[in-house]
Amino acid sequence: GPGETQLEVDRRRVRERIAALRRRLVHVSRTGELHRHSRAQVPYPTVALVGYTNSGKSTLMNHLTHAGVLVEDKLFATLDPTVRRLRLPEGGEALLVDTVGFIHKLPHGFVDAFKSTLEEVRNAHLFLHIVDGSDPHCAEHMTVVERVLAELGVDKTPRITVFNKMDLPGARRPRPAAGGASCAISARTGEGVPQLLRQIGLLLAAQNERLTIRIPASRSDLLAELHRAGRVAQQSLHDGAFEVTAYVPAKVAGRIRKEVAATSTDA
Repeated sequence: GPGETQLEVDRRRVRERIAALRRRLVHVSRTGELHRHSRAQVPYPTVALVGYTNSGKSTLMNHLTHAGVLVEDKLFATLDPTVRRLRLPEGGEALLVDTVGFIHKLPHGFVDAFKSTLEEVRNAHLFLHIVDGSDPHCAEHMTVVERVLAELGVDKTPRITVFNKMDLPGARRPRPAAGGASCAISARTGEGVPQLLRQIGLLLAAQNERLTIRIPASRSDLLAELHRAGRVAQQSLHDGAFEVTAYVPAKVAGRIRKEVAATSTDA
């Protein structure tokens, strides 16, 4: 009202702006939760790209899935999680999630803004820890990312350490030790990407369930789903039913069993 100084007016406007942004964050969080719930019904494992900011996650995402994700040489170019389907070379599919890049001593005020993308990390079956192999400080960056993952309670999730930007000068120097699987690639040129895809397939396959089941010939759609979701090791047709042995995610195995049981009951 009358008598307010310009400073007081500015402060009030800032508070109003902060309140509006907090309301938007609540809406974004709810929307993200609905999307995650919907994806939980999709019978495919989730692979999350994590890493220090500007390590090349979005470039790799684009190379693997042609996602069209924004790629810029700056902090936090990707703020919202992008999800695309990834086809694996040995059969099966996965959901590939691009996430925000971590930084050293992430300001506490940023945590709420990044909440939706961090939730994607919590739900992942496999991490691709992308490291800028050309950066002389990559060892420190790796430590930062591992610390953040531990704070999120997901440090036990299987992962592949991916040393990226092998096409740049300095990337051929000795690399820091990485616990577990690792590989060297260039997301820009495609060097090493086929090997990375094979490693993804192997680690996801290790989490699959062995399913042996008879599927009525009338439900060929279920057989097709097994081929899409995993690896069919054996298949034959006897007495009007497919006898199948497949390695698929547990969600797929459970759904196939229910569908076959329902079909048998209807018959």
